[in-house]
Parts: sequence; structure tokens; C-alpha cells
Amino acid sequence: MLKPGSRIAARIAVPTLAVVVSLLVPPAAVRAQAPVRSAVARTPVVFVHGYNADPGVWGGLREDFKAEGYTDAELFSFGYDTHRSVNEVLSGELAAYVEDVKRRTGAARVDLVAHSFGSLVTRWYAKYDPAGQAAVAHLASLAGPNHGTSTAWACALWDQACRDMTPGSYVQKSLATGDETPGTVRYATWWSDCDEVINPDSSVPLTGATNNAAGCLAHNDLLGDDTVSQGVRAFLRS
Repeated sequence: MLKPGSRIAARIAVPTLAVVVSLLVPPAAVRAQAPVRSAVARTPVVFVHGYNADPGVWGGLREDFKAEGYTDAELFSFGYDTHRSVNEVLSGELAAYVEDVKRRTGAARVDLVAHSFGSLVTRWYAKYDPAGQAAVAHLASLAGPNHGTSTAWACALWDQACRDMTPGSYVQKSLATGDETPGTVRYATWWSDCDEVINPDSSVPLTGATNNAAGCLAHNDLLGDDTVSQGVRAFLRS
């Protein structure tokens, strides 16, 4: 016969045991039963602006993407201080941003769309970051100083980013070493023969990329040109 209070003790012991058992189950075992699924229908797009700019420059192109069916949850704009080093600072910041986009969306890869100086940041990340190759599906470079531009000498004396954009800089030589479009990432460029910032115009095309002539457009006009926009969106669908 149970002593007075024994049933109470038994009722307390049962839930206590359940709590102890739950604490002993490895968290990984619980997570393994619920794999992460992508929360987006399309590969997320990360826009990377150029020198002395900000994410606001992508307003028109973002609207074009949304008109095609993309949602705000699939479109991201990386903002950064454009006066710092491509290889020592900015590519690392972009890497962290891409990982955050992947975490938030559940996507395995992203598409990168870059303008001007942003092309160097994205290319360095895709080529030299340990996770870059696996994390990038497409890389589109609009008016990128991919082999340097002589106009960067005007600010190279006091600005690291300008030094990175000068022909023959450490960044330029490193990006040109070996394969300019390495791995499984798909590359495309758009260049203009009226670009007042990128000199020479032939700096933009990359060996191994799909290189597109945009016609006679000013440097920043590539951001709002309908034909360029259509080409970029078609490239990301390929």
C-alpha cells in the first residue's frame, strides 16, 4: 500500500523524467527531421552598386524584376563604403551579406548583378572566397572596369578603391591571373562605346563570359536602359 503522498510524488516524477529525456536528445537530431526548404521561388538576386553610389541606383532595375514576378523577398541590394579595398575588406563584407541572404531565403545560391566598381568586388568574391564558387549561380557585370580604367588615376592618390581600378593594380592583375571566369559560375558583361568612365571600352568584356555591346550609352545609363535590363533578366534565366 502506497504511503500518503506517494501518488503525488509519482505524478511529479513522470513529467520530470520527460523533461530530462528531452534535454538529453541532441538538438541536431531534432533539426535533422525538418530540413530547411527554400522560402523563395527563384534564385535571389543581390545587386552591388558602383563607386560613390548607393543601393538607390537599382530602383528601376528592381522594378523590372518585380514586373517579371520577383518579390521583394528575392531582391537584395548590398550597400557598402566604396572607398575601401576590394580584396582586403569589401569582398569579405559581400561574402557575409550573401551568406545572410542564403540563410534568410533558404536558397543554396544567389545571382549577382554589379555596376562599375561593384564588378571588381563581386568578381573577387566569386574567384577567391572559399565559398564564392558554390554560392554564385550567375554574375552580371554592367560597365565594369574589369581590366582597369585610366579615369581612376584622377583619385588614385588618396583613394584605395580608385587604386584598385587603375590598370595594372594588384587587384587587376590578380583577377586577370588564370581563368577570368572560373568555376561553374556563369558570367556576362554589358559595355558601351560611349562610356565616359571606363577607358578603354574594351576593359569591360571578360574571356569566357557572354559579352554584350549596349550601344552608345553613358556610364550610368546602363542602369536604366530597357534593352540592358531585358538582357540581364534573360541571362539570369539561362
